[in-house]
Amino acid sequence: MSGWIERLKKAHMLSIITIFLVIILCLIAVLINKQEEAKQASENSYNMAFYELVDYVQNVETFLAKSLISSTPEHGAETLTNVWREANLAQAYLSRLPIESQELENTEKFLNQVSDYSYSLSRKNIYNESLSDDDLNNLKTLHSYSVELENTLNQLSDDINQGRIKWNELTNKGQTTFAQQVSTSSLDGFSNLEENFHEYSGLIYDGAFSEHITSVEKKGLTGEDINEETAKQKVIEFIGNKDIKEIESLGYAENAVIPQYNFSVKTNSEENVNISISKTGGHIIYMNSNRDVNTEIISQEEANQKGKEFLINHGFADMKETYYLKQDGIVTINYAYTQNNVVVYSDLIKVKVALDNGEILGIETTGYLNNHTQRDTSNVKISAEQAKNSLNKDLEVNYEGLAIIPTEYKTEILCYEFKGKVEDKDFLVYINATNGREEDILMIINTPNGTLTM
Repeated sequence: MSGWIERLKKAHMLSIITIFLVIILCLIAVLINKQEEAKQASENSYNMAFYELVDYVQNVETFLAKSLISSTPEHGAETLTNVWREANLAQAYLSRLPIESQELENTEKFLNQVSDYSYSLSRKNIYNESLSDDDLNNLKTLHSYSVELENTLNQLSDDINQGRIKWNELTNKGQTTFAQQVSTSSLDGFSNLEENFHEYSGLIYDGAFSEHITSVEKKGLTGEDINEETAKQKVIEFIGNKDIKEIESLGYAENAVIPQYNFSVKTNSEENVNISISKTGGHIIYMNSNRDVNTEIISQEEANQKGKEFLINHGFADMKETYYLKQDGIVTINYAYTQNNVVVYSDLIKVKVALDNGEILGIETTGYLNNHTQRDTSNVKISAEQAKNSLNKDLEVNYEGLAIIPTEYKTEILCYEFKGKVEDKDFLVYINATNGREEDILMIINTPNGTLTM
């Protein structure tokens, strides 16, 4: 009897073990299936991005060819606007590919310059100006490079179709795998393109966009690279050693807009602070504390002054408050750099100020670190009175000054900035200080919680 019970127990345990093994095998099968589905979805996404890139580069080449034979400013403006649009879209899909090679960096640079240059020439056409011989020669050069790029991408497309390139392997192994997998003809194509890009160092042309067009470096990032320990010391200096209870490293973000070391800090007052320090130069990129603010005691003017003093104390001089937004007892103020009384809106820093005691709760310097440099502010060809001739006659001007404004095309323009009213609505109008053209109009929205533009 006891032997039978023992056999039953063993059989029972064996059944349980068998069930567990079956469950584990099923889970493994499900996970593998999910992994394969995710891998396939990723491959499909990269393929879609690549083929969209190919299509848009082909469109760029087509419209550049058309621009060379355009006979009227109206048609030229339309064609060049199409070049600008297609090049921008090509850049967008290029950025989705899992390749970080020098070849594709140059491709991105080329597309960026095609976009900016075609936009600049389209504005010439819009103002009924004919393209010069230099303009046409530059377009011919651009077209020849676009043909080479199109041919190279078509060869790369063949490599993908033949299975010689697999996107997920590129994601895991990077440039080495890229070099191993791309066929010899594709590598030769990229090599030739690279050689040509060295000759094609950037188009030189007259206009407000000429210098910014080839500037891809982070101009405000000065100094040598630092390690994580040095970055930690920068955090301690920024917050103050006596105020820190704990500090924890959150790691290095290599693929951030600005490569950075990230830290989490707990202060002696039990506040949690997140802070980021740039690898190059050890600059503060971001700091944020989210403590509750239940009362508003200090005024907006006092908050502006608190923010400005904070910036000066941390090495950011000559900053001017522009727009602000209040929320939950905290005001976020935008400060722009000023040079020779010219407001430089590209060099922007945001500061969070608590309205109960004026404590600085946050700072974000990405715009400043990306763009800050000394500009040439002397290229003023018209007077403020002449610039006013371009304004709507109904605009009642109550402020005027010089400003450098960024554009969505990654360029900057020196303008006269006019603030005024039309039928009780506030506007900012920007008139090009070189040629008197109207560059931009913003409507100012005044709300109980701040000043915004749109």
